[in-house]
Amino acid sequence: MATYSMGQAARLLGVSPETVRRWADGGKLGMERAGAGRRTVDGVALARFAAERGAGLHAVPEGDVPTSVRNSFVGIVTAVRLDDVAAQVEVQAGPHRLVSLVTREAVEELALEVGDTVTARVKATSVHVDLG
Repeated sequence: MATYSMGQAARLLGVSPETVRRWADGGKLGMERAGAGRRTVDGVALARFAAERGAGLHAVPEGDVPTSVRNSFVGIVTAVRLDDVAAQVEVQAGPHRLVSLVTREAVEELALEVGDTVTARVKATSVHVDLG
């Protein structure tokens, strides 16, 4: 399961690390202590928080790969539903909730889980999901 540092969570939520600390100290966002007292948040908790908050996720991918797709949304996976052949992946990217229908095989190859950081790329009527 993915875990995020304070800085990573802040970038995904589009806020400063200090804001994330205040949310954690105020009980709005669950945090744990990792090695050397470092504070972390698990991906599932961050996904839930981002979906409830529904706004402010960083919308410009850092170190993005060259692509012809011009509409890219960095977000966090908030739900994965698998069927026999198809899969539905929900991504919360700032105020945008994106739903992508992809093959089950693609989800399994990417090992997508709730809480993972992904980049949803939209071109025409297709949404492609790339791992962070």
